[in-house]
Amino acid sequence: MELATATATAAAAIASTSRPHSRISSPRAVSVSWSNPSLASSSRSLSTSPASCPASTSRRWLPVASAAVELREAAAGGGDSVRVTETPQPGSIVKFSVEVPTSIIQECYQLTLQEYAKRFKVPGFRPGKIIPENILINYVGPNHVQDATIEAILKHTLPQALSSVEDRALEDSVRILTQFDDMRSSFTLDDVFRYDVAVDVAPEVRWLSEDKYKNLKVVVEIDEAVDAEKATEKELQRRHKALGLLRIVADRGLQIGDLVVLDIFAESINSDGSKGEKLSSAESTGFHLDTEQNNNLVPGFLGSLIGIRPGETRSFPIQFPESFEQESLRGVRAQFTVVCKELFYRELPEMDDSLAGKLLPGCNTIAEVQERILERCKEVEKTAIEQATDNAILDQLGKLVEVDVPRALFQEQGQQLYGAKLLQLQAERKLDKDQLASLSSQRSVQAYLEDEKENIARIIKQMLAVGDIFKSENLQYSTELLIKEVENSVAEFKQYNQDYDEDNIKQQVQDVLEAAKVLEWLKENCTIEYVRR
Repeated sequence: MELATATATAAAAIASTSRPHSRISSPRAVSVSWSNPSLASSSRSLSTSPASCPASTSRRWLPVASAAVELREAAAGGGDSVRVTETPQPGSIVKFSVEVPTSIIQECYQLTLQEYAKRFKVPGFRPGKIIPENILINYVGPNHVQDATIEAILKHTLPQALSSVEDRALEDSVRILTQFDDMRSSFTLDDVFRYDVAVDVAPEVRWLSEDKYKNLKVVVEIDEAVDAEKATEKELQRRHKALGLLRIVADRGLQIGDLVVLDIFAESINSDGSKGEKLSSAESTGFHLDTEQNNNLVPGFLGSLIGIRPGETRSFPIQFPESFEQESLRGVRAQFTVVCKELFYRELPEMDDSLAGKLLPGCNTIAEVQERILERCKEVEKTAIEQATDNAILDQLGKLVEVDVPRALFQEQGQQLYGAKLLQLQAERKLDKDQLASLSSQRSVQAYLEDEKENIARIIKQMLAVGDIFKSENLQYSTELLIKEVENSVAEFKQYNQDYDEDNIKQQVQDVLEAAKVLEWLKENCTIEYVRR
């Protein structure tokens, strides 16, 4: 029995995706997105940065890393600075309305002309020769000069405009709101230049109680299936049945304990009682049913088949429960037609010590078999209870805080969860390259983000609450543990030939270790009640 290994693997997978990471950086070090069409490319264009994209590009990226120091030095030296109006927006967004004075406009304009003069050879002028402004503009093109000047203004003023949130800005969340065409039409060297920009910032964690997470009370519901004694009994029974022989039933109908082969057909029943459409997802041919393992059957299905004989056909209505696992069948009333193809019973050997070695290699008595299986089941039970406790604590924390989740953090966390899901699928099903490429498409990612919207937001709230507690309680973990876990994660990515960013992995591992420390602290400092369900 590999129950312990399987459960431990599942628990590790849940833990590894239970918390997102929020990489927060200065806006000087992030890219700026611009959801407007970018400038047309030209052989005479000044800029060679990613800002000069073809007109068909739908996403624009402007570097803002340079110019931060020189702009601040200019301001310190008495130069004019930009005027910024800061407005908080829903979704942990801050909007900045920026006004650039003419002195900076003129400076960027002159720098643009100087750069053009250095880069391009104008006919009739030797390198280093001063080119009259009007001749240079006519050669390059007035529109290109204007567009390059606007880009230079943005490049030089964005760092100062966003300086108030440089410690809270989420990476890759800066975006210019003003359409570039509007900037073009309003641009002049003699008047203030205006534009709007927005950035997602680290959200504030607002605790709903004055006690915050102190005096936390958690109720942990333990599924009845999580019972080492019952699990031991079932596992021993399963192993015993595996040693039995199947015999054909010829003189009676189906009873509990038998194994039957069925052809199953199903149609929906309309509200007026008439036949509806075929329910393909509820049908199966050659279906093998072990009557002692019927937990996944629709309630009433097995009972309707008791006594059925080989070659017999039975038809009966069934109402799928609202809690049925398959969403498309929830609440559906169906008419089943079932054909019994074959019927078997098990001829089991007597359960005595002579079977011990067959039930579990290395054992000499049935008591020894039971003891060793019980030990494994207790390990599984302990892991399951620990996981249920962690989940209950995290769920409770999520209910105790209010968080205005920013778009950038939602996207990042959702993509991490989806990536972990793909990694798990590849490990379990060994997806081929085509399948992996299809599941990795932007459409698949966005569909996942939409379907899992509530779950992603819930996890983010839990993560932020955990981070707040980790900081407030001055909790710590060892550097050695961090290094070890990062190495393990990198090895897992390499094993499945997945691309990875080691900095991202390190941040994720830090988040998981923080969560582990916080959960450990909360278990020692809160009231936990366990309830069997």
